[in-house]
Amino acid sequence: MKKTIPILVFAASMLSVTAHADFLAEQRKFERVRAAVTDNQQVIEKKLQENHLAIDDFHLLMVAYKDDDRLDIYAKKKQETMYRKIQSYEICSRSGRLGPKRKQGDGQVPEGFYHIDRFNPSSNFHLSLGINYPNLADKRSSKAKNLGGDIFIHGSCVTIGCLPMTDKYIKEIYLFAVHARNNGQSKIPVYIFPFQMTDEKFAIYTVRYKANEELVGFWSNLKVGYDQFMKDKKALHVSVNESGNYIYESKQ
Repeated sequence: MKKTIPILVFAASMLSVTAHADFLAEQRKFERVRAAVTDNQQVIEKKLQENHLAIDDFHLLMVAYKDDDRLDIYAKKKQETMYRKIQSYEICSRSGRLGPKRKQGDGQVPEGFYHIDRFNPSSNFHLSLGINYPNLADKRSSKAKNLGGDIFIHGSCVTIGCLPMTDKYIKEIYLFAVHARNNGQSKIPVYIFPFQMTDEKFAIYTVRYKANEELVGFWSNLKVGYDQFMKDKKALHVSVNESGNYIYESKQ
């Protein structure tokens, strides 16, 4: 048995590597992904090369700003810890208002710290990347029986609670994510902020929404994570307390 355990561990490790490496091949079985590769592969490879990154050696992180209608793409080499911004896209449309999503049917785009948990190559909106809403913070912060779900970064230019990027640009974003997943990144972070939470902007929005103390408190909690990411450019390690607030761990 002592000799068997290392062999089993090695075999499991190899299966994990193979599963990652086969992800691109599996995605290419779908027509829209093949079309995206034909139309956009060179575009994303060039963008990576401009930032001294290779298509087979990068991980990904996305940051969205609702009131700025912007999605920023960050990337790094797999063995690095610090991300760098390599591209920005305009979010084509938005539903709801500023503030978190708290229930089914409120039309809100979530705010908080998420990751991609689904790849949909046959989406009703061309291609789509699902995020893991509701996360634990959402569940502990809401009293609703049904918090909703199915929040995506997707194509087209219509939405209820999602981030529509147009069919043109979702092909690039989807390919970035597919290659990152193929490179072994099991969780691609997606941070969604109400706005760029600089001290100056935060002061403006705090005054604008001063009558809503609960919302300002929620944003104050998000800003701690925003400041930490903007300072270090490293993926955040977050947990959630009983009240639904994010706790930011110092380890990286």
